[in-house]
Amino acid sequence: MWLLLLFAGISLLWFLQNLVYRHFWHKGLSVKTTFTSNYIYEGDSSAIQEIITNDKLLPLSAVSVRIAMSRNLEFKNSAKENSSTSDQTSKRDMFSFLTRQQITRTLPFVAKKRGYYQITQADLSGYDYFFHQSGHLSFPQQNELYVYPKPLDHSRIRLISQTLSGMITAKNRLFFDPFEFSGIREYRRDDPMNHINWKASARSGELMVNQYNSTTSFDVTILLDLEMANRWDSEDLLEESISIAASISDYLVAHHMPVRLLCNANDPFGGEPLTFNQPAGAGNMAGLNQRLARLNLTQPCIRLEELLNQEISHHRTGQTYLLISKNHCNEWEEKLATLVEMQNILLWVMPVHNGIYEKPYHSDIFDILHWEVSK
Repeated sequence: MWLLLLFAGISLLWFLQNLVYRHFWHKGLSVKTTFTSNYIYEGDSSAIQEIITNDKLLPLSAVSVRIAMSRNLEFKNSAKENSSTSDQTSKRDMFSFLTRQQITRTLPFVAKKRGYYQITQADLSGYDYFFHQSGHLSFPQQNELYVYPKPLDHSRIRLISQTLSGMITAKNRLFFDPFEFSGIREYRRDDPMNHINWKASARSGELMVNQYNSTTSFDVTILLDLEMANRWDSEDLLEESISIAASISDYLVAHHMPVRLLCNANDPFGGEPLTFNQPAGAGNMAGLNQRLARLNLTQPCIRLEELLNQEISHHRTGQTYLLISKNHCNEWEEKLATLVEMQNILLWVMPVHNGIYEKPYHSDIFDILHWEVSK
């Protein structure tokens, strides 16, 4: 008899707690996730902050929380536990809550690849005291993270700038003095002694120096070619091309040189080929980095020839062009040759693997800088 009473009591207890849990387990529950940074660079680390709240008197024995994000964001250290990677990286953990309790966790990760990433949803499942699932909830999230292109070695980027500067200097026959006089100002401690204007100093009674502006300062139009020749094409060379464009833009703008960037890949937010104008010293590299981060290499590009036709149709002369492309094509190389014939300067930076590349059809016309990329 007592066994029947025990069984009836357990059944009643299970029924009551199940009834309570099914009706109240989700009340006052919430999940909020945020990236701790708005942007990072490829290869850098950041974290996701996860806040789960049980704002009610009913304690919860077990709650499962799941978030999913791009597989290019890889959890680090202890955050790797209970995570799996397929098309996405998925993280699922179990929690127990007392009454009116909030749990905050920080999940570190490393950005393995340039891109624009979002967390759009957090899923939550509740279990009763007998670990029977009581229900499921989904909480919309609005989180975004820009992973900017990988910064490159400044010495290599400086080489591009010096090569362009040398080409302009040679064209303008500035062999000896790369500066032009622009005025006189008061002496500062870091000024070289050979800049002191002794006559002006004698007249004013204070040390005065000649002020110069570099005549090798120049505007640069970057032509970024991201077309894939085929589905088996080397994506790492295209990624390196994007990094070169970002790093040289940053370098030139920091040295007070305006930059215009034209790319034959579409900006997913605008649906049109990416174009960007960066005034000298304006400090708005974030805008360019965001657009470069959003580029999707799996989407079709327009032909580089179309961008070159636009430049030729505007009859641009005396311009400095920096082409960044691993490809070569007879049709658009002829357009490049036309730009050179229009008294423009052109430097072609060609990313290559271990010095292996196909010789461009018009290689005798262009100045080509081969950029080694390790596999």
